[in-house]
Amino acid sequence: MPLTRRYLVLAGMLAFAASIFLSSLPVVAESADEAAVAKAVDALNKAMLAADKAALEALVADKVSYGHSSGRLETKAELVQAFVSKKSVYKSIVITNPSVAVTGNSAIVRHVFAVDFESDGKPGSAKVGVMQVWQKQADGRWQLFARQAFQLAA
Repeated sequence: MPLTRRYLVLAGMLAFAASIFLSSLPVVAESADEAAVAKAVDALNKAMLAADKAALEALVADKVSYGHSSGRLETKAELVQAFVSKKSVYKSIVITNPSVAVTGNSAIVRHVFAVDFESDGKPGSAKVGVMQVWQKQADGRWQLFARQAFQLAA
């Protein structure tokens, strides 16, 4: 088959279309650390739902700064006690739009956090944005070092 201008133009158009299509595909490769952080976030949510003191203490760093969307800050002891005392009980947690970025021994996690809860016997719900900072410990575990919730834009 002779090479004509028509075939060259067609081949160029196909190559261009393929490059556009391939560049629009999401990159789904996840590093081992990113997967481990995502697993730690999930474990933290499960520990909150179960009010599991041992799991909360293992997943949260001693010097954590835990910020609520109201601006209230909690220490590790205050955070654990809030769940263990069952003054507030989380009934469900739904995480959407998660992202994990790992650099060295630190990770930044962002997501939308929707929770149904009961506080002082009264039902409630909240939907806030959350940014978390996780630190990789010497033994390879990831611990929550900082968390700040914020109101979502309308």
